[in-house]
Amino acid sequence: MNAPSRVAELVLTGGCVLGIAIGQILFRVAAQRIDAQRWVATLVGNAWLWSALIVYGLATVLWVHVLRTAPLGRVYPLFALAFVVVPVLESLLLGAPLRRQSLLGGALIVIGVAVSVRGLGD
Repeated sequence: MNAPSRVAELVLTGGCVLGIAIGQILFRVAAQRIDAQRWVATLVGNAWLWSALIVYGLATVLWVHVLRTAPLGRVYPLFALAFVVVPVLESLLLGAPLRRQSLLGGALIVIGVAVSVRGLGD
């Protein structure tokens, strides 16, 4: 695979990861707005939930597009980065605390992903 194609593959996969992460934040906000007494009604009318589902749907369509040309074994490990992105976004957007353990775990995930994909597809 030539370098521009590989860069496009990584950028598109990164877009999928970001879409999944944003979807998780939207799901969290949606969950916080569900009325326990009127669970079904507030679920159906929850714009945050519908937004999350739309973002997930778009990320899925993009993912299928990526998989048209990229080997799953090369791009799927990048999805582990969502475990890093979600807590960071939750902290930035929702004010959740970002613990040292999360930062350390995130660093280990990034290292693991780098080791996992290094040299694949060369």
